[in-house]
This record gives sequence, C-alpha cells and structure tokens, in this order.
Amino acid sequence: MNPRQVFVSVLMFGVAGLLLFMYLQAWIEEQHTEVMAQHLLSQDTAPKNWSTSLKLDEREAAEIASFSMNRLSEEQKISKLLLKQFKQVNLPPKLLPLNKSLIKDDRWKSTDETQEKRRSFLYDFCKTYGSENRFRAHLVRTVYRIYVEDRHQILYCEVPKAGCSNWKRVLMVLSGLAPSAYNITHDAVHYGKHLKKLDSYDLKGIHTRLNTYTKAIFVRNPMERLVSAFRDKFEHPNSYYHPVFGKAIIKKYRLNAGEEALSTGSGVTFKEFIQYLLDSKRPVGMDIHWEQISKLCYPCFINYDFIGKFETLEEDANYFLQLIGAPAELKFPSFKDRHSTDERTNTDVVRQYLKELSSTERQLTYNFYYLDYLMFNYTSPFV
Repeated sequence: MNPRQVFVSVLMFGVAGLLLFMYLQAWIEEQHTEVMAQHLLSQDTAPKNWSTSLKLDEREAAEIASFSMNRLSEEQKISKLLLKQFKQVNLPPKLLPLNKSLIKDDRWKSTDETQEKRRSFLYDFCKTYGSENRFRAHLVRTVYRIYVEDRHQILYCEVPKAGCSNWKRVLMVLSGLAPSAYNITHDAVHYGKHLKKLDSYDLKGIHTRLNTYTKAIFVRNPMERLVSAFRDKFEHPNSYYHPVFGKAIIKKYRLNAGEEALSTGSGVTFKEFIQYLLDSKRPVGMDIHWEQISKLCYPCFINYDFIGKFETLEEDANYFLQLIGAPAELKFPSFKDRHSTDERTNTDVVRQYLKELSSTERQLTYNFYYLDYLMFNYTSPFV
C-alpha cells in the first residue's frame, strides 16, 4: 500500500468514527434515556466495512458519510414527529374525578379525603407553575419509569426507595405472574424483566394507556428517600455501587484516600456522597435511587390519578387496590425488602445523618430537591 492510500484510509477511518460519534450523540440527546441508547447500539446501523476501513477509497468513504448523515437525519425526523404527536397529552382543563365505583363502604372515607387533597394540590401546582412548559420533556424520558399492568389497566411510576419493590410484587400478582407477593425474591422483582414498561409500546399504545388507564405514583419525603438510598447502597456490600460510584466519589472528594478505599470504593461517607450529589461536574452520573421524583415521573406532564405516600404506604396502597378492583385477598406486603434488621429510615435517622453536613450543605441539598418538596407538599426539613 503506497503512502497516499495509507493516508486516505486513515482519514476515512477517522471520518467514519466521527460520524458514528455524532450519530450516537444526537440520538442520546433526543431520547435522554439509557434504554434507548442501548437499543440503538444493538441495531446494526454501521456499515459492515468500518472495521476494515484500511481498504476504503475516496468513493466508498463518501458513501459512508452520506449513509450516516442520512440515517442521522431520519432518526431526528422520527424523534421530532413522536414528540409533536405526544404533546397531545397534557393536563386537562379541570381535575378529572377518580373512579370510585368499586368502593362499597365508608371504611376509606378519610383516606379518600386525603387523596383528593393531594390530587388537587398537585394539579393546582402544575397549572400555576407548569404553564410555560418548563416541565416538558421528550417522549421516552417521560414514561421510561412507568410499569404497565394491562389486566387491571394500571400505570405505576416507579420511585425507588418509596416502596417500589413491593409494588412490583403486587403488579406481578395482579398480572397473573405469581400467586403471592410474599414468595417473590428481590432479584426476580428487579432483574427478572417480567413486567412491561410503557416505553416498550408503540406511540398509539402509549397514548391510549396514558388516557385510559389509572395512573399511580408513590412518593416519599425527599430527604428520607435520599438517606435511605445512601444507607442501602453504600453502608452494605454492593458489587455495583461501590466500584462504580464509591471509587469515583472517594477519588475526587477524599483527601489522602487509602489504597484499599480507592480500589474497592467501600466506606463512602454521607458527607462525601452529598459532595458528589451537589457537584455540577460529578465524576459519575446520577442514579434513579436519588434522582428527583420530578425527573423520574414528570408529575406536571403526566396527569396522575392517584398519589400515594410512603409515610402512609399500606393504607394508600390497599385503598388503591380497592379502587382498581384487585382480588379481595391481595393486600400490600409490609415486609422490608432488604436489610430487614436495619432500623427504617425515619425523621430521627435523617437528623443524625444531616448532622454530618454543614449548614450550607444541608441547605443546598434541600434546594436540590426543592421541586419535589413543593409538588407533593412536604414540610421543609431541619436545615
């Protein structure tokens, strides 16, 4: 191969790599979700001869460039079309009533009154502060945390550390995948992929379910949820969070870190964790266990019919099961999914962890979850 051919081949290889990078970057920016990015990477859209680009001539390289740019343009057009059609989903002009036709007694009167107050509060908040579309987001991003149970026509938005493991167990029982919620392991719940997500349907399927199914979200005091996530992921052995998050956190925020801590990622302190959380240049990205609820479930974009709270989880959950006509024998499980001997994260526990932070760090952490506090009418913590 003469020098000119070598130069052209290397140049074309670089162009092909750059185009691939541009293509993937544009797709990820459109979809804002790891699931869709993985889906894209699983598609064999790259020309077969990229791995042997040393054999390319100028004409072949031009064809690759044209192919990649056309593909990028097509994907952008499809994404924009989906988003345009999805904008039909919006808050109704008035709060729609909750279907209570299956409630046959006054046992749930107090729970129902509380539920109506929560629904009205969130609706009014979104009408007041969401009018400028500040909460709008891309199609897949808005529904990627929503699970579907078609038998009883339920959409459940998963908020980690707010009873989601037991809610998935209940959904598996409702859908006929298990006879009892008490016999389903943690791994089966989170890694079994038995439940369908809303983003797995086509546009028509998504739109129909959003407009006809009962949509539920269960939330939790943001600071309690944050501390619960820290305790679960960093105070117990974990083969994912320690090497992926722990090592990066210790490396950046711990002065004179020891070799063992740097190699294992174990032993992250709550203060170090908060430094990571508040850092605009985090060494590793966010995680659903401490992401804001407003960015997980988009409550001002999706009109949720039912708003449960972790603080009244069993009462709210069992009332919801009555509303959707669940079997009478199905009750929401009360057991703790993991680390059952640990004290549950409550106000007193949170207060102990907040003592590790400076007043500025406490205030900034509250500010980080400010929207969640407002949306769901939680009292601001001691900061």
